[in-house]
This record gives sequence, structure tokens and C-alpha cells, in this order.
Amino acid sequence: MALILRLACVSDVEQLDAIEQSAFAHDRLSRRSLRGSIRRETAQMIVADRDGTLVGYCLVLFRKSSRIARLYSLAVAPSHAGSGLGRILLAAAEEAARRQGRLSLRLEVREDNLRAIGLYERSGYRRLGSKPGYYEDGVAAIKMEKCLEHATSEEIEAAL
Repeated sequence: MALILRLACVSDVEQLDAIEQSAFAHDRLSRRSLRGSIRRETAQMIVADRDGTLVGYCLVLFRKSSRIARLYSLAVAPSHAGSGLGRILLAAAEEAARRQGRLSLRLEVREDNLRAIGLYERSGYRRLGSKPGYYEDGVAAIKMEKCLEHATSEEIEAAL
């Protein structure tokens, strides 16, 4: 069972929606948002394809005027939870940001999502602060960032 990472295409929307519905209880991306993200010039949706079935994805956003990328979403199908796929998708998101010339990757994560927070911290992300009431059910978000290869804190501050 080979795992392939590739850019999403519009024909993936149904499977992406199924992952979204099963991975998140709140703040889900709609099919329209998924489709728009695939077509968006300033975004990359990377999917994990296992023999024709999508088992996860990550969505990275790039503002034209910024050297900082944003990991907007990362989801793994429940059937693949704990398999290391989240770590693989996170590394793919970081590589996508590097290829776009970004100095760092930022994200928000639910403060009650301890599994994701652990993944990000083990991967070198640092906490920047929090956003109270960020999610639709009132849960706060933790803001995190990782300096990417060859980027210094001074370069990131200068890019802001």
C-alpha cells in the first residue's frame, strides 16, 4: 500500500469532505471552501493518497506580501490516526512553505487538541500566544510558529 503525497485536484473534493467531516467536530471547511482552496493561487492543498483513497491532507496559505506561510488545516482520516501521517503531512507543509521562499510557518490549534499540540511541539514549533474564543464553540486557539531552514528570528521579524 503505497502512500503518495500530491497536490489536490477538484475531483478530490468528495474524499476531502469525508476526511473533514470525520476529523473535525467544529469549524469544518465546506465543500465550496475545499474546492476554492484547491483552485486558489495563494494556497497549496497537499493530499496523502493511499492506493486511490485519500487518508489525509494539509492546506498551506501564502500571502503575496508576506514571507510567512500559514498552515490553515491538517487532517488525518481516523483510520490512520497514530500512524505518523500527521508528521508526514506537517513536513510536507513545511517543505511547501520553503519552496515558496517563506521564512516561517504559523498555525492556530485548539487548546484542547493535546495530540496536535504535542506533534507541533515535537516538530519544533513554539507558542506565540493564544486567541480566546477563536473556534465556533468558544474554545481558544494557541498560536504557534516554526522558523524554517536558514531563517533566523531577526529575518522573520523583519518580514512582518
